[in-house]
Amino acid sequence: MMDREDGGGGGGGGPTATPRPRKGMGLRTWLVVSESGQSRVEEVGKHVIMRRTGLPARDLRVLDPLLSYPSSILGRERAIVINLEHIKAIVTAKEVLMLYSTNPLVVQFVQDLQHRISSLQALSTQQAGERDEMEREDKAEANLSGPSQHTLRRRASISSNERKDDAPETSVVAGPKVLAFEFRALESCLESACRCLDSETRTLEEEAYPALDELTTKISTLNLERVRQIKSRLVAINGRVQKVRDEIEHLLDDDNDMAEMYLTEKLNASKEEVSDEDDDRSENNSQNFTSFKPNVEELEMLLEAYFAQIDGILQKLSDMSEYVDDTEDCINIMLDDTQNQLLQMGVMLSAANMILNAGIVVVGLFGMNIHITLFDAPTIKFWQTTCGTIGGCLALYLIAVGWGKKKIMLST
Repeated sequence: MMDREDGGGGGGGGPTATPRPRKGMGLRTWLVVSESGQSRVEEVGKHVIMRRTGLPARDLRVLDPLLSYPSSILGRERAIVINLEHIKAIVTAKEVLMLYSTNPLVVQFVQDLQHRISSLQALSTQQAGERDEMEREDKAEANLSGPSQHTLRRRASISSNERKDDAPETSVVAGPKVLAFEFRALESCLESACRCLDSETRTLEEEAYPALDELTTKISTLNLERVRQIKSRLVAINGRVQKVRDEIEHLLDDDNDMAEMYLTEKLNASKEEVSDEDDDRSENNSQNFTSFKPNVEELEMLLEAYFAQIDGILQKLSDMSEYVDDTEDCINIMLDDTQNQLLQMGVMLSAANMILNAGIVVVGLFGMNIHITLFDAPTIKFWQTTCGTIGGCLALYLIAVGWGKKKIMLST
């Protein structure tokens, strides 16, 4: 159920009450998902979000839908800023904040995030209940000779599950181990972004390969325009996937950036430091965060799983790009062959025109107003002269064509 809260209204109803800020004064609608899986809508300003998450203003600009920023995952002291495709969110140790949107992809992401958080929260509660029950049974049987067989079996089962948690897995959420809240939210963001990119890639594949095959069989303006649009989409998607891949690879290469994303552990370490040394709280907290070095293996496994997935999507796009290049090469070869045939036809027509002009010269000579004895000859002489002229022209044409083929200037 969606609860609507107003984080920017003033208190009190008298004349001295603070006036309610207007929309033009920086209020925005944010969707907040808590660690229990419940979501609510709040209207708060930029400065409230900055105090709430500890983020500077430049990090909030990354989430501005009016500005175009490349995909990025920024780990800060108290929050993680995620800008992946349609997902623009701020993840803290207790909640996820994102600008309210009616985009179907965002709505689907919020539903998946709530389902993931709720299911893993129930699993965590179940595991905690089993451990508490085992501890109570141990205390109840502490005065007896030893623990019961039932207790031993339960203890062995829980120990076995813990050993399974320590084993490396290809999927972080496949085992019973419960991730920290910020990692559950990060995994939902990565999964939604990968699912969106994979869906667009499959759709492009379904359109690209038939269009390219049709172009090779029939070169037309319509087919060329379709392929041009497909290539433009391919370049755009390839750039987006490459940016997401580079961002994940950058995190995997830098342990310090991954350590910054352990918000829950940093929060717990801060609370322990404050409870132990209240007098030097500020100094000790600063030292604690600077020397905070968690085991990043858990986050590394999570990122590697989605790095492999995004790398597979990029490989599909690379194969499609190679197919487009091969098709372009094939089309260029076909066009070059057609151009060569046209050039050969032009050469043959030029040779025929030259021979015809030679025949016209002969006819012109006989048509001059000069009396010769051939004009007084019988009619048979006229036909002999005509046939001889035509035969000579044909012979010259055949000689020209044969010479061209011999010199490999004309195809056989």
